[in-house]
Formats: sequence, C-alpha cells, structure tokens
Amino acid sequence: MNYPKINSLKTLDAFQSRLDELEIQIPLDAAMQSGDAAPLAQSCDWNGGTIGNRFAILPMEGWDGTTDGRPTDLTRRRWKNFGLSGAKLIWGGEAVAVRHDGRANPNQLVINSDNLAEIEALRTLLVDTHREHFGTADDLLVGLQLTHSGRFARPNDKKQLEPRVAYRHSVLDAKFGVDSDAAILSDDDLDRLVDDFVAASKLAQQAGYAFVDVKHCHGYLGHELLSGYDRPGKYGGSFENRTRFLRSIVDGIRSEAAGLQIGTRISIFDFIPFEPGPEGLGRPSRTGEYRSAFGGDGTGVGYDLTEPSQLMQLLEELGIQLVCSTVGSPYYCPHIQRPAIFPPSDGYAPPEDPLVGVARQINATAMLKRAHPNLLFVGSGYTYLQDWLPNVGQAVVQQGLADFIGLGRMVLSYPELPADVIAGRTMPRKKICRTFSECTTGPRNGMISGCFPLDPFYKAMPERQQIMALKQQTKA
Repeated sequence: MNYPKINSLKTLDAFQSRLDELEIQIPLDAAMQSGDAAPLAQSCDWNGGTIGNRFAILPMEGWDGTTDGRPTDLTRRRWKNFGLSGAKLIWGGEAVAVRHDGRANPNQLVINSDNLAEIEALRTLLVDTHREHFGTADDLLVGLQLTHSGRFARPNDKKQLEPRVAYRHSVLDAKFGVDSDAAILSDDDLDRLVDDFVAASKLAQQAGYAFVDVKHCHGYLGHELLSGYDRPGKYGGSFENRTRFLRSIVDGIRSEAAGLQIGTRISIFDFIPFEPGPEGLGRPSRTGEYRSAFGGDGTGVGYDLTEPSQLMQLLEELGIQLVCSTVGSPYYCPHIQRPAIFPPSDGYAPPEDPLVGVARQINATAMLKRAHPNLLFVGSGYTYLQDWLPNVGQAVVQQGLADFIGLGRMVLSYPELPADVIAGRTMPRKKICRTFSECTTGPRNGMISGCFPLDPFYKAMPERQQIMALKQQTKA
C-alpha cells in the first residue's frame, strides 16, 4: 500500500489532517520554543542527580567491533557523534554482550576484563566530545546496555544462528532454527547468566558508567523470559518467576556494585511475528490465540498493559527509576517497533501507515507514565515523524506523556538534532532520516550499519553499492 510520505506533509495543517484521516492522536505543538526556557531544554532531577535536557540517545549498534569484542574506529565515530548530539541522556550507548555466546553477531562489543579499557575509552571520548561542544558534562548521564541475545545469537558466524532460548516457540523456532530442546537454557544456565550480568555490571562501574541497562526488549533473552508463561521451573509460569531473572540481577548489582544505578529498556508490549503476504504486505504469521506476547491481549495484534504496569510497580519497588519503553522486535514485527515507510531486505511492506505505529507507542508509554508518575520514561518510535519530530517531542514532554524523547535511527544521519532543536536552528532536510532502513539491511546481509543514503561518510563506502544491488534484487 502507498502511504503519504512525511516529507510530503509540508505544513503543520497537512500533518494534522493526515492524523485526523487516520483517526489517531499524536500530540503536536504548533510553535516550537527554543533556548534555556524551552520544554525540551529543561533539566530533569532523578535519584542519581540531574540530567540536563529531555533528549536521549537510544542504543545504536553498528555491527562493527572486532571479533574479540573491542570497538573500532567506526564504533568510536558513532560514540563521538552521540557526544556532539547535545542530548544529555545516553541510554546505554549500544548493546554490549555480557559473554561470548550472547553476541548478536561476531562483531558485537563484549565487556570483560581484557576489553574494559577500550569500553571505558568509548565513554571518555563521548564525554570529552560533549564537554568540548557544550561547555560542561556535569549534567550528562551515560549508561551501558548489557545484553544476552538469546534466540538471535550469532556469536561466531554472521550467517550461523546459535540460539539459546527461554522456551520453545510456536512460530519463531522454525524461523530461527530451533529444532530441539537443546537450545533451551536451563534454570542452572540462567543462574550462571545472572552472575555474568552482575560481573559485567561491576566492570561497567569500574569503567565509569553511571548506570547499566539490564536489557529486556526486542525478543532478546531478558524480554523472552517475560513471556515464558509455559516454561517450567523457577524462571517461568508465574509473574514472580518470569521476573526472577531481572530481580536476581538487580539484587546482585546492589550487593556487588553498590552505587551503580540501574535502568531497563523494556518492550512494553509485543505482537505475533509477521511475515510477507501478497505483494509483500506484512501479515500475522497465523491467526488465533497467541500466548507468547508479554503485554499482548491474546490476539497477537493488540496490547494489554496490565502486566507491563505490574512490572513498572516492581521496578519502583526495586528502586529502579529509569525506564526506556519500546515495543515488539525488529526481527519479527518491525513495523510496530520502528515504524518505517521502506522495509529492510528481510522485512515486509508496512501493513499500516507507520504513523499508526508511532501513535501506538506514544499512547502506551503515556498510559504507563500516568500510572507510574515516579518513574522516568524515555519514549521510543519518534524517528518516523521526521520534520515534525520536534513539534511532537515538545508536546509529549509538555503534557507529561514521557520524560525524554529517545532518538535512534535519526542520530545516524543527523546526530546534531537535539542541539539544533534546543537552539532554534532550522533542521537541514538533507540530514533528516527518511526511514530507508538501509541501516538494517546492511547488518541483515553481513555488513556494518550506518546511514548509507544520507551520511556522506557511509555513502562513500563500497557497502552502499552492495545495499543498492540488494534493493534492486528485492524489487525484481
């Protein structure tokens, strides 16, 4: 289906008319404010200090580390861009594996004693760059996202899945090569993995990171455990058991890394896996009851925030204040997780106007924020708004629907957006992400990630031509 592209909606009235046509509600401010008094420039106090404004950089992997998990010049360039963005909350930098078998690809960063100095140097580079451009880093908060990739692990070969899963899945097993119970992590395995997360957290604290994100999103292991309704043993079944992994890691960090703050990025709801249907349009992989979606309503294509709200209450009880909300998974329902007009090479055409997906995320996050006002929420899904991102972001913060506006893909093409918006500078249209999805198509085909269409640095790389060829094959 053809949906109006955002860059064709050149006036606020045109954008609002499209929202009205879709019968969705997205907050929208007509007049942007700039300078120190602007809503997006306001500082935010939290239980670890002060965060200088309301922009956050979401974790952005580049699939460009070394085979032993160290950063490269490409990694360092990306982190430097995070520093010059002007955002005052750096949510995790990028997913860093706590051990080798949890890597999503053979070039993902790993935190261990051998790599620690270089993981620390990433933070130092980011902070120094920020201080150089903005005069101070005293109100800059930098964390590190810790992960085990679970079902999507490819630790040794980009083309070879080596999945470790929480349970057998009625749809994803066939899609991701699980054909026996051997891939299931036992309770003892998970006990040891808890210890690995705690050890990694201690190292992150030594490297100067102010907080760690215990990742629970996008179908990776922590998130999958939340939907282990039929898993036997102490990590499955009841809500208490399905959150045991998170609670045990938090307890370990409190005991062994006192003073280290904790956040978590959570898929607050999930959908059934989608697949290409007629003419490549996305459709649910099957119909009927679907039990494997944390925050799902049982249909596979709707959400119920009862358990996610229960999880937010648990976070409050655990003393966790920082929450980054996201939804779904880029591996099996990307249209709800990162709304885009152009699908990646392994994806499908969006079955709804991507603005519907943006509204869904904003509204679900707002519901949880209203129910749990003491938590600080970083919202996701804003990049698709493109030219109208600042107007929506300002309205969201003004209305208290989220505390921070999280930026992901947009930062690859336009890292300076937060600084430009706060200063009242005109956004250069040639840098605004148009969701071409080439930053995903590259890694899905064994290449690095970057903004190949808009960033001159990546546009000049040979991978750009390879991606263009792939897109032509897909069209054919």
